[in-house]
Amino acid sequence: MSTNERMQSVPAAEATAAHAGDARRASAEELVRVRALFKHFPVAGSDDVVRAVDGVTFEIFKGETLGLVGESGCGKSTVGRCLLRLIEPTRGEIFFEGQDVRALSGKSLRGVRAEMQIIFQDPYASLNPRLKVRDIVGEPLVIHGAGTKHERRERVAELLSKVGLDPDYMNRYPHEFSGGQRQRLGIARALALNPKLIVADEPVSALDVSVQAQVINLLEDLQAEFDLTYLFISHGLAVVEHISNRVAVMYLGRIVEVASAVELYANPQHPYTRALLSAIPVPDPTRKRERIILTGDVPTPINPPSGCRFHTRCPDAIPECSQIDPDLREVAPGHTVACIRAPGWADAPTSA
Repeated sequence: MSTNERMQSVPAAEATAAHAGDARRASAEELVRVRALFKHFPVAGSDDVVRAVDGVTFEIFKGETLGLVGESGCGKSTVGRCLLRLIEPTRGEIFFEGQDVRALSGKSLRGVRAEMQIIFQDPYASLNPRLKVRDIVGEPLVIHGAGTKHERRERVAELLSKVGLDPDYMNRYPHEFSGGQRQRLGIARALALNPKLIVADEPVSALDVSVQAQVINLLEDLQAEFDLTYLFISHGLAVVEHISNRVAVMYLGRIVEVASAVELYANPQHPYTRALLSAIPVPDPTRKRERIILTGDVPTPINPPSGCRFHTRCPDAIPECSQIDPDLREVAPGHTVACIRAPGWADAPTSA
């Protein structure tokens, strides 16, 4: 099967396996727990703030891939960076293996950071052009004092082989590689310290479609080999469907729906999710998908709308939507949604 074929819709057998996987994860150990996470950026020369992340709650279980999707500017990359404390949250709780990440500092924070790594979106900007590959991939080992110089060199050679690159490439510079090869270098660097969690921040959005498939398949193979857990951030819903066990949908700083990938794509409950899914190209020219065209512009995160933040663009909005700010509620097992018009939302308990 070609890499492009592997990225098409999940067939029935895989869907069944995915449902079984969801059942296993329900009793699996929680690796990450985020509660009421906020990140507000001050606006220069004003008392206003940009509400990039405005009350996000989710969890990630060991060994799974949680896809985080939404339009550009919805705050999904900010969530990933707050999770790793690359930027400091305004407030909220972040727990990794039961440890309060926000309470850590110094050596204790550095120790946890060895377990949580990131793959950046732009493979051209994320690699230092002045350093050779051996120094780029081996930098985490140096920072954390892992091994001797010879051992670090051997580790770099091993990592290059793992991501499908020739170990002899370690003496080259980033400009000598293609975009796909550069992203493989970024993946190798993220793997250097044997992390448990990798935040993949739109790792294929800057790559050609054929190269996207290769990188996605590589990430899946590495996950199986090293028992990795991913937070996979993307605006490409076809890619997220292929790689994710569960999917969280973000809009204007809030998560509006969370479900297993199979359930979300088959039975979306939030109007925004349905609109996003309707935009996915169908790989069969004989089939047509009815597009849901959203009207109006995305509101500013400086002054978001009252009530449901999506009501200004929602085709299903009613007057109450501008008054009620819906919280996430479980409308079906493992399926939470923030929409007062979703079936069962009014009678469902608030998602903890």
